[in-house]
Amino acid sequence: MSIGTVYCWSIFSEEIAKYTGWFDYETNSKGAIEWAFSFAIFFLGMSAAFLGNIVEKDIHKSSLIATICFATGMAGTGFFIWFGGQHQHSVVALIGIYLCYGFIMGVGLGTGYLSPVKTLMLWFQDRKGLATGLAVAGFGAAKAIASPIMQKMVPGLSTEGSQINNIGNGIWKMFLVLAAAYFVLMFLGHLLLKKPAGWHEPTGAEKGPSMFQVIKSKPLGTYIGIWLMFYINITCGLALISQEKMIVKCIGLAAMAGVMSTISAIFNAGGRLGFSAMADGMKDRNTVYKIIFIISIALTGIVIITKGIGSAYVDGVQNIVLVVLVLALLFMVNAGYGGGFSNVPNLLADHYGMSNISAIHGLTLSAWAFAGLTGNQMANAIVKAVANAKPETLKTITYIENGVEHSATTNPVGYQTVLYVTGALYVVALLLSLFLVRPSQKALEAKAAKKAK
Repeated sequence: MSIGTVYCWSIFSEEIAKYTGWFDYETNSKGAIEWAFSFAIFFLGMSAAFLGNIVEKDIHKSSLIATICFATGMAGTGFFIWFGGQHQHSVVALIGIYLCYGFIMGVGLGTGYLSPVKTLMLWFQDRKGLATGLAVAGFGAAKAIASPIMQKMVPGLSTEGSQINNIGNGIWKMFLVLAAAYFVLMFLGHLLLKKPAGWHEPTGAEKGPSMFQVIKSKPLGTYIGIWLMFYINITCGLALISQEKMIVKCIGLAAMAGVMSTISAIFNAGGRLGFSAMADGMKDRNTVYKIIFIISIALTGIVIITKGIGSAYVDGVQNIVLVVLVLALLFMVNAGYGGGFSNVPNLLADHYGMSNISAIHGLTLSAWAFAGLTGNQMANAIVKAVANAKPETLKTITYIENGVEHSATTNPVGYQTVLYVTGALYVVALLLSLFLVRPSQKALEAKAAKKAK
């Protein structure tokens, strides 16, 4: 739950961009600051890929690395936000935020994400999906839990000044306070985390084949298929989640954007737990991915056909049916995004066994790393291109929040265009799941047993 707070970046990224002087008022863009989140996800995946062997060998070392890096990165981010407020448009501040939130926190994220997974798989071998789903759900639920707390903290920590400076002052202080709080929580988790008493981790001459030998022992297409469909699912999820706040404003729910964000985070966590628990009762865990992709394709197609994002709220009048369809798409993409995460380690374990599972899982999380660089950046590029090509399609929405009138410029055509790309990618992912990822030995044995009966 501590490391999952990384997803809260979008809540304050615009205010951080304005406070540090990196907001482009002409294009209404916070693009430079958004790269901090992209780098965090990239280094999460890459650190998991390269440090998977450390997690495999020493769970206490890896969880301590996660604790120190995450808390240090968060404190450093707070410092460089403060520095950026004192020195507007400072490249040093921007690079410092990238380094702390992106690289240092990213290393903490990667090792922290892997550390509980194999441990839980060893403790609950009969219900691996449910066990790992609970842990990964904590990562997804963090936004729902932390967002309202953070939004309450900022005004209390703010000092007098202009509205943006006031908010910015509160944000950098909040990062410092949370760095201390999360260090305590994560260090407690580090002390409590352990493998079952009866588990003996092979070492030296006892150790079996290497990670790459294990992967090569099965058809290589299966691993490539798993990596690619995981990458596509995360890319599509990040593309829509990054635009979620503005899409909610487009459909006439601007005043409820915070509530909708919390609900979508609950769906994200619920998908991690629900889809993984569901997979425990299936012969082939790959079936879960087929379900996720079919639901995503169906809802994306419906919203494209109905032009739901642009038609749900016109001239102050809401079309409730279209609002429900757009929300259903956002919520189910969040659920599928989370479900894709929680099922990966168990799908890999079904194919390759528990030997080197942390290392293989870590290598597979490199897909998350590249999705972190491409998902939200792809969506931002599409939305910006549509805004430049068709400025007449931009819409200004006014709304009342906490008794204060606000206005926001939205780009419904741009958000709809993102759906064409994500819809096509979901189709590719479904084809990979159907034709490239072969059934595991466990699934084949279950099918043979059923036929024998």
